[in-house]
Amino acid sequence: MLIRNAEINPDRRVDVRIAQGQIAAIEPTLTALPDEEVIDANGAALLPGLHDHHVHLYAFAAAQASLPCGPPQVRDAAALREQLRNAAFLLKGKAWLRGIGYHESVAGEIDRDWLDEVVPDHPVRIQHRTGRLWILNSCALKEIGAEHDLSAPLERIDGRASGRLYDNDGWLRQFTSATRPSLHGVSRLFARYGITALTDTSHQNGPAEFAAFAQAQASGELLQDVRVMGDARLDAVRDLGGVTRGEHKFHLHDHDLPDFDGLCTDIRHSHDAGRAAAFHCVTRADLVFALAALCEAGVLKGDRIEHAAIVPPELMGEIRELGLAIVTQPHFIAERGDAYLKDVAREDQPWLYRLRGFIDDDVALAAGSDVPYGDANPWAAMQAAVTRRSESGVTMGVEESLAPEQALDLFLSPLENPGTATRRVRVGERADLCLLTQPWSQAAADLSQVRVRRTWKGDACLWNADEEST
Repeated sequence: MLIRNAEINPDRRVDVRIAQGQIAAIEPTLTALPDEEVIDANGAALLPGLHDHHVHLYAFAAAQASLPCGPPQVRDAAALREQLRNAAFLLKGKAWLRGIGYHESVAGEIDRDWLDEVVPDHPVRIQHRTGRLWILNSCALKEIGAEHDLSAPLERIDGRASGRLYDNDGWLRQFTSATRPSLHGVSRLFARYGITALTDTSHQNGPAEFAAFAQAQASGELLQDVRVMGDARLDAVRDLGGVTRGEHKFHLHDHDLPDFDGLCTDIRHSHDAGRAAAFHCVTRADLVFALAALCEAGVLKGDRIEHAAIVPPELMGEIRELGLAIVTQPHFIAERGDAYLKDVAREDQPWLYRLRGFIDDDVALAAGSDVPYGDANPWAAMQAAVTRRSESGVTMGVEESLAPEQALDLFLSPLENPGTATRRVRVGERADLCLLTQPWSQAAADLSQVRVRRTWKGDACLWNADEEST
């Protein structure tokens, strides 16, 4: 395949030849070979395929069949009531009504009683936008036999189940998910954005999930390469083609931190198995605890912090000295910034979802969408990294903003080495590429409006907008 008149660097127009899944030649002009497919890029930017370094694939797939229950689609209690009642009316039989994205700004701390008033005769479960909490109504509790089962890990108030379930997706899944959702649709959505590789960061992933990803890829259901984080059960798993073993994910919560010595032991065990550690850190306390554990247990190249939602200056030096990578979500400022201004302590607000501070301090920095808990569009995330504006237009931490080229680089590092070794269009590299519809100078003016014309992974074309428009 020959791609003519492509921009691989600003103001550099070239022809690019792809052969046997690799970039075979880059020259100002190349002569087409007999029967070679020729694509005219018309001067548009040709980039490496993007890598999303933080996703939850099966949760994202399940969310496609779920009801939005929070901003921006639902903003107040009246709208939520209408949304739930309409959805319940349309459902047939005993199918569960599954809501996602709830936030307290909509209707406060809702519980089973609130849901019973709205939908009394249909099983309902609603997930908080953090992914940590499910709220079930009485019909749902009855459906799974948990109403009077004191062994069920439900929150209880004066002995009665409130309907709230914290950090126990695996327990709930045994009652609600007989089969895994198909990854077909979400994989093709990623391809439409130019994404050729993903890191699934679900902390409960084990050998069964790893095998499911491999099977989905082998069948063509999953188009992207996937790096799979998970718990200690993955220590013994070996890579399978485009599905590779990732870091041991530790899901920290400052209200319920694990035993420190036990955590250090777990880190050492995974390090001994050749696996780096990754820590979910969305509060200052989470981060302090994770850094202390790594200082005690020792570090391995590839250890990383997920989210790094609050990083005050006094912790930056320790992150750098430990050689950690940061994988963050710049779009959360755009999507949740107004809520942060209300909910996050004023002294922590300057350090929310930092970007330039890491780069200036030589800390490896990459980005991921955190779907389904954030928007899947990497181009919107890049624009958020540039503008740092909330939904209402408030600029937050403008000194942490990035240039468009730096924002793009957040999605261009290898899965196994986020934030370093930025990938470029070079001879000898695998032909994981995305072709935009416009030159970079136009794309950089508003990254959220970028459209991808084609996406390739090696020999395969994952997305072709020209075909979709015909």
